[in-house]
Amino acid sequence: MRELHYGINVTLDGCVHHEAGLVPDAEFMDFWTARMEKASALLYGRVTYEMMESAWRAPADGAWPDWMQEWDVPFAQAIDRARKYVVSSTLTSVDWNAELVRGDLAQAVRQLKQGPGGPVAVGGVRLPTTLAGLGLIDEYEFLVHPIVAGHGPTLLAGLPERLQLELVERRDFRSGVVALRYRPPA
Repeated sequence: MRELHYGINVTLDGCVHHEAGLVPDAEFMDFWTARMEKASALLYGRVTYEMMESAWRAPADGAWPDWMQEWDVPFAQAIDRARKYVVSSTLTSVDWNAELVRGDLAQAVRQLKQGPGGPVAVGGVRLPTTLAGLGLIDEYEFLVHPIVAGHGPTLLAGLPERLQLELVERRDFRSGVVALRYRPPA
């Protein structure tokens, strides 16, 4: 059975807004590229899907935007080719190698986890909170940035119960970011 892995950037005060952390460098993007390549599929809600598509979809002319650094391109290529599943009650169609997920969320995710391949990576803010509350996430990876944002959406806000996790790996980045990987106790 495939596992569901949740990874997200978070500030010291728990903010998970995508612009709240440090500006990514080559080491940071290499880390996320490796995680993207390890996943057999991505699971996003509508907001995250649309945000990621607008930033990382390969341009029709093949020329990546000027804002991208050299180290951004491998990540862009990996996410562009990845299989995607999008949870949305408002979208009527998706493309970018994606499929809509409809109906009972818990049942749909359990079915997705039963498919072949490596882990399914879930991203975003609201969808992972719902999935964590349902006990469907097998691994959590928080990249903690040495920033206090002071505002914005916070990590797993609104969980119905306390979530007990065990630290299984830690990685320190030159920038001061610390990657902490957790799993629910066995």
